[in-house]
Order: sequence, then C-alpha cells, then structure tokens
Amino acid sequence: MLVNFKRQFNQLVLASVSAASILASGAAQAVETLNIAASPVPHAEILEFIKPQLAKEGVDLKIKVFTDYIQPAVQVNEKHLDGNFFLHQPYLNEFKKSHKNDIEVPIAKVHVEPFAAYSSKYKKLADLPDGATVAIPNDPSNSGRALLLLAKQGLLKLKDPKNISATQKDIIENPKKLKFKELEAATLPRVLNQVDLALINTNYAIEAKLNPVKDSLFIEDANSPYANLLVAREDNKNSPAFKKLVIALNSPEVKKFIEDKYKGAVVPAF
Repeated sequence: MLVNFKRQFNQLVLASVSAASILASGAAQAVETLNIAASPVPHAEILEFIKPQLAKEGVDLKIKVFTDYIQPAVQVNEKHLDGNFFLHQPYLNEFKKSHKNDIEVPIAKVHVEPFAAYSSKYKKLADLPDGATVAIPNDPSNSGRALLLLAKQGLLKLKDPKNISATQKDIIENPKKLKFKELEAATLPRVLNQVDLALINTNYAIEAKLNPVKDSLFIEDANSPYANLLVAREDNKNSPAFKKLVIALNSPEVKKFIEDKYKGAVVPAF
C-alpha cells in the first residue's frame, strides 16, 4: 500500500512539473506584435536600435517605413497599423481637422528635429537677393513653421509671430518680395538647386545628406515646440507592449544614440 502511495505521489509530482513547464513555455512564447509606421530617418533608425531589446521583453516590433507625411497617419487612423512615429503635435492637430480622426493620441515625446533653411546658391543669408524664390512644405503645420522661422530671421513679418498655423495670407510685410513655392515636404531636397532657398524638415534633409547644423543658412533653436511624438490609437495606448515601447524610446540608451549619431541635427526631447 505504501508502494502504491509513493507511485501515485511521484505521478502527481511529475504531472505538476509537466504542467508548470507547459505554462512557462506558453508564457515565454506569448509575444505581442506592434506595427509602427515611421519615416526612414531618424525615426525608423531609432526604432531599429531598440528593436532587439524589445524582442527580449516579448514585443515583436514591426517597422513600416513611409516616405510621406500622409499615409503613416492615415494607416493608423484606419486601424491598419498600431501607431506611428514621425509627426509633431501641430501636424497631428491639423491632420485631425482635415480628416475624420478622433482615435490617434500622442503617448511620448522623443526628439526634436530643428527645422532649417538651405541654399545651393548662397553661402549666407545676407546674400539672398530681392525677389528670391523660397520653397516651403505644403502641409499646413510645416508651412506655418517655415513662415515663423523666416519671420524670426527678419525676412518677413506676420500678423501674429506666434501663430503656428500662419499662412501666406498672414504676411503683412515682405521687404525682400520673396516668392513662395509650396511643395510636398519630401520633394524639397530634390528642388534645392531650382530655388534660392528651401526650408526642409530635418528627416528629409538627413536623407539627402544635408547636415542641418553645418549646411543650413539658419536653423531653429532648441526651444522648438515641434517635438516628434510616438502616437498610438485610443484603444491600444495602454497596452503592455506600448508601455514597453515608451520606456525604450525614452531611455538613456536612446538619448545617447541620438546624440552620438546625429550630432545636434536631432535633439532628445525627454
């Protein structure tokens, strides 16, 4: 009888160990996938940097690279993707106005890309001639950003120098009679040799091998309000995977990566 008891006891122990092993194995295999839209530089590069660490924490980060500013927001808004990492708050505000969008929410500030002006014809701002052709982005938030930066340099005067939604209609003084071309942001580096001055978002400038710190005629200062955001949907913003992604993006390791790799062209915002 004692032998039977020992046998039954051993069987129970083995069964318990086996069940625990199965549970542990299942837990180890429980991986949550995040599909995040990003611009190639620096956003996708930063995400690639943290991807191995997130994998260790059970997050399979899938990075979907886009070269424009429309589709990354549209894809999240339509729930084809979980989130995006490419925009700033003024852009998100304008996107929400122009699209039926009440589901995208910012959950972390990551970095600032100081906006800058470039010229392939002139080495300094003082050389810019009267009647110069100036190319600026055609999306409302970044065109306003360009006009604010031009106003700060004394090239024009706006009704409200703090209005981030300023348009050409808000220009009240244009002493140099600048002529503006509003173009898709991604195309601006390609038309640089066709205009006198182009105001280019830093991600597109870096892709075109332009160094915002060394190659620009003038650049935003560190107080820029245009911090680039990690954006989630309202229905997934509190998921464990997104919480891990936020921690990773705001880590000391990412701060050092940004400072070492971009050398002032991209500035941590956390």
